[in-house]
Amino acid sequence: MMLDVVWPGAFAPYLVNLKPALGKAAKKHAAGIIQNDTVGGKLIAMPWFGDFGILYYRTDLLKKYNISGPPKTWAALGADAKKIQAGERGSNPNFYGFLYQGNAYEGLTCDSLEWVASVGGGNFIDNGKVTINNSKAANILNTVRGWIGNITPRGVTSYQEEDARNAFDAGNAAFMRNWPYAYAASKGTPVDGKFNVTVLPHGASGHSVGTVGGWQLGVSKYSKHVGAATALVRYLTSPAVEKFDAIYNSNVPTIPAVARDKAVVKANPYLKPEIANVARVTRPSRFLRTHYNQGSQIIYQGINQIENGANAKSVLPSMASRLKRLIG
Repeated sequence: MMLDVVWPGAFAPYLVNLKPALGKAAKKHAAGIIQNDTVGGKLIAMPWFGDFGILYYRTDLLKKYNISGPPKTWAALGADAKKIQAGERGSNPNFYGFLYQGNAYEGLTCDSLEWVASVGGGNFIDNGKVTINNSKAANILNTVRGWIGNITPRGVTSYQEEDARNAFDAGNAAFMRNWPYAYAASKGTPVDGKFNVTVLPHGASGHSVGTVGGWQLGVSKYSKHVGAATALVRYLTSPAVEKFDAIYNSNVPTIPAVARDKAVVKANPYLKPEIANVARVTRPSRFLRTHYNQGSQIIYQGINQIENGANAKSVLPSMASRLKRLIG
C-alpha cells in the first residue's frame, strides 16, 4: 500500500515489519526518511519517492517584461505577477499571475506551511507547542487573502495540484507553486521549453523553504501474499527504478546516490544543489500523532476561510486553541 510521508505512525499496527527482508536495502536511502518510516524499531514502510514544494516560472515572460530573474520574496512575486498579468490580459483574458493549491485539503496545509515558515512564523507546532497564532503568520496569510481575485483566480480556493498544473501548462499563468512531478508532466504542452523552476520565495527577513512530501510503500499484515508484496516493494524502491522514475516522471529520489546521478540531475533541474538544498519543513504529524488528520483539517479549513475573506487575526486564535486541545 502507498502511504503519505505523514502516515507511517498511524498505519504501523497494520503493516508488516520490513526490516528483516529489506533492512540492508534501506541503508541506501536517506537516513532521515528511513527514520520516519521506522516506528517502534520496526521498518513499516520503504521510501518510494520524495517531494518538496518549488516555484515554476515562465522564462519567456520574465524576458518579455524585463524582469531579471524569478522573485526571491513574496512581495516581489506579487509585483512581478501583477506586471505580467496586466500585460498578458490583452490577448488572454484567462491569464493570471500566480497559481497554487488553495482548496481546503492536505495540499493547502503544505502550501500554507511554506508561507508561514518562510517569513519566520514557525511551523504551526514547534517543540510540542502550538505557535500558529503569531503576527508574522497573520501578516503573510492576509497577504495571501489579498492575492485572491487579483493575481490569482477566485477559483484558486478550490484548486488542487492538477488544477494548477493544467492552467499553467495551458499558458495561463506566470508563476506556480507545485511539486516536482509537474516538471515532467509539462512536456509536450504549450509551455514546454518556456519555463524553469527555483526555490519558493520568502519574507523580507525569512528564508526559502519547501514542505516535505513523498510517498512510501508498505505491506499489509492481512495480505495473503506478503512475500510477493515485499518483493514488489524491494523492486519499486530499488536504485534502478528510482533512477527511471526520476528521469521520466520527475519524482524526487530518496536514494542520495541516485539524486546525484548526472543523468538524473540533467533531467531534473530541481536537483541542482541551489534548489535541492533548500530548507525542508515538515507537517506537525509527530506532535499530532493519530490526530494528524483532524489537526491538518483545522489548519486547511482555517486557511481556506482566510482565502475567502476572513481576517487571519480573527481566524488564527481559534485554530490555535483547537490544535492545543488535540495535542492535550
